Order: sequence, then structure tokens, then C-alpha cells
Amino acid sequence: MPRNDQVIRQLYLLQQLEAARHGATLAQFLDALPPDLSRHPRTIRRDLAALEAANFPIVTERVNGQVRWRLMEGFRNIPALPLSPTELMALAFSRHLLTPLEGTEIQTALDSALSKASASIPPPAMEFVQQLQNSFSVGLGPHKHYRQHRAAIDTLTRAIAQKRTVQMRYYSASRNVTSRREVDPYRLRYVDGALYLIGYCHWRKDVRMFAVERIRSLTLTDHPYQMPLHFDVNAYVEDALVVMRGKRIDVELLFEKPTAAWVKDRVWHPSQKLAPLKGGRLQMRLTVADTRELVGWVLSFGAGVRVIRPETLQATVEEEAEKILRKGKEISE
Repeated sequence: MPRNDQVIRQLYLLQQLEAARHGATLAQFLDALPPDLSRHPRTIRRDLAALEAANFPIVTERVNGQVRWRLMEGFRNIPALPLSPTELMALAFSRHLLTPLEGTEIQTALDSALSKASASIPPPAMEFVQQLQNSFSVGLGPHKHYRQHRAAIDTLTRAIAQKRTVQMRYYSASRNVTSRREVDPYRLRYVDGALYLIGYCHWRKDVRMFAVERIRSLTLTDHPYQMPLHFDVNAYVEDALVVMRGKRIDVELLFEKPTAAWVKDRVWHPSQKLAPLKGGRLQMRLTVADTRELVGWVLSFGAGVRVIRPETLQATVEEEAEKILRKGKEISE
């Protein structure tokens, strides 16, 4: 039995114990478990015994001829954390930052925790929080919502924990086709307002990134997989400017003074190296993947940037700029 299966099953049992104020029977525990986990009564009893051995205060009692398990009174909620009023207000104020994660299990848990934190704040302090919101806000930027993809996210989370292959129908936006894939899921990665699955695609025979919202259907299989020992998820994505991967190139950009003033204060990529020049101009060097994502990013600076090298990127940016100009003239005519 995989260790991850046991941990996940015990987590479900704990959730059932938290929800069942008057305790739960063996049959109720079995009903609460996903069908892909072991549902043998003997296994459940062993898991409950393991939780007791781990110092969870689980009480066993017989009610109307049935054995019920419940948490000892007073343990349902963790004792109050020693948070100061300003710390509680900061938690309440940061609630809207979870918006991009809406629909995921982590957002649900965090939202519940923040609701409890907010309930602990006296009314005068909450008025102060509202005043803060009127004077300070955080722009989340473009992002996607994942409420309707919650089932897929939960399935992928279990598949990653249990190291089991998934089968899915996936829509490729670049090719405008939907295909069947068999994927070994390695990690879910949230970046630039969107959630992606990193995993080995058996069809492509390579590790790929899949946008979660483009997964049309998903099935958890019984096929176990093993992530290659040499594979490093962080190294896999380090060359991407945001998401897209490609051939690694050394890029040198020259920013004019007005643009350099705000470019210099941001970390655009971990590899970037900045050097101030005479006249307020700025030199940036970085090593990133050669993709359309890179071209679009350079174009976003308009006339405030010039590509010094490589020449291939310089030519591509000029070509795209000319296309934009031509299409603008076509529309005006």
C-alpha cells in the first residue's frame, strides 16, 4: 500500500471526524472516502488506530448498538493562536488576494480560516480594516477563475500525491484540436494568473505544461509512475519568461530613460542583470526561452526599448511591429 494513499485516506477520516459532531460510524467513514482509495473496514480501523497513536484524541463509544468514533470535546478547534489585533486585521485585509485561487481546495481552507480570523476582530477594528481598503488596494492583474475546474484540480492533486497516471482529453489552443493524453502528473504550478499542470506526456514522450482550464475530461488510472530522479521541476521552468519554454538564448536590451525609470525597479526574470548607462538609459541582460511570449514582452515596451542581441530576436520584433503597423493602416482605411 503506497504511503501517500494512507496519508490521504487519514486526512479524509479527520475531515469526517471534524464534521461529525456526534461521531461517525464505520459505514459513514467508508461512504466519505473517494472510490479510488482502499475501502476495507479493517484498513479504516487501522487508520483510526494510527491517528490515535499520533496523539489525535479520538474517542470510541457505542450508541444504539453501533460503534462511533469522534474527536474529544475541545479539540475540534485548535486553541487560539496568539495573534495581535494588527495581525488579525492584516489577514482580513489580504482576503481578496485569494481571488485567483477561487475553486481550489487551498482557497476554501484559507477562506474558512480568514472568516474565523475576521470574526475575532472587534467592530471598531473592522471599521479600520475597511478604511485601509479605501486607502490601499492590490491589483491582481489578469487572472482566471477555477471554480468550475475544482473536480479536475482535486483529481490532479490526488494523482500527484499517489503518483498515478491520468488520462485526459486536452484542448490545444495553438493547434485548435482536442486530443486524448496519458500524463504522469508531477506538479500543479500557479503563475501569471493561471494554473498549469507539469507532467510527462506519453504521447509527446516529453515533459509538458498543460493549462488546467483546457482539460475537457480527466480520469485517474491505476497505473503508478515514478518521477525520474534527475528531473527538477524548478529547473524545468527556470528559462521561461512566464510560461512558455523553448531554446535558451542570451538577450541584451537597451531601455531609453523614460522606460528605464520603471523597468529598473522590477524583477522580470531571475537571470536578469541590469546596468545603468549615461543619460538615464538602462542595459538589461537575461537568459530566457526564445518564444512568442518573449517577443510580446519586448513589444510591450513600445519605442522605449531596443533589442541589441541576438539578431534573430531583433528581426522578429521588427517584423511583428511592422505587422501591427500594417494592420493599423488597414483598419483606418
